[in-house]
Amino acid sequence: MIRSITRQKSDEEIDHLLDGLGRVFIIGCGTCTTLTRTGGEPEVRAMKERLSGQGRLVTGDMVLPVACDNLTGEALEEYGQQIDQADVLLIMTCAFGVQTIARQLEKMVVPALDTLFIGKENGIGQFDEICTQCGTCVLGETGGICPVTSCHKGLVNGPCGGTNNGKCEIDSEKDCAWTLIYNRLKDLGRLDSMRILQKPRNHQGEPSPGKFNLSD
Repeated sequence: MIRSITRQKSDEEIDHLLDGLGRVFIIGCGTCTTLTRTGGEPEVRAMKERLSGQGRLVTGDMVLPVACDNLTGEALEEYGQQIDQADVLLIMTCAFGVQTIARQLEKMVVPALDTLFIGKENGIGQFDEICTQCGTCVLGETGGICPVTSCHKGLVNGPCGGTNNGKCEIDSEKDCAWTLIYNRLKDLGRLDSMRILQKPRNHQGEPSPGKFNLSD
């Protein structure tokens, strides 16, 4: 299961962002931030209690089924009056959800969370980064294992000198990405792929902000 991985901003930062804005409507998300426990119903409820305790007026709250969905606007309409009464929307979703909501409403929006990365759930409550969306994919030469995200150093031409018995020198509990790649390619009979020299990575290879047009 792929999710946007988030963490809540500090209370101090949220309070700073809400400075001078006394009437707040809180919005959470029923998918990613519910799963990561950063913006589901319990977290929205806790935020409401905290802000109310500060003397702020919470005009209402809701947890959207999917904050970044095309149907977000229709879901928001059900709370139109409560949203209209608010000075600001405090949004407990990933950055994509914040931007989706901002496009739907002419209201000041404040993100309550920081978006960290795109991750995959590999165990209960455990999420590992699987893609940085770098635009220079080498998965075809590495057996489908991404060295950019799986290796702490992002090495694309084999392991560093610190790998020890198949473990990473930075995190001894973590398998060395290039040991995993080697074993994978060996099982597939494709070890020759490791002889392909990857060019130095261009970390500015894609223009920013990015744009993709199917008609191009």
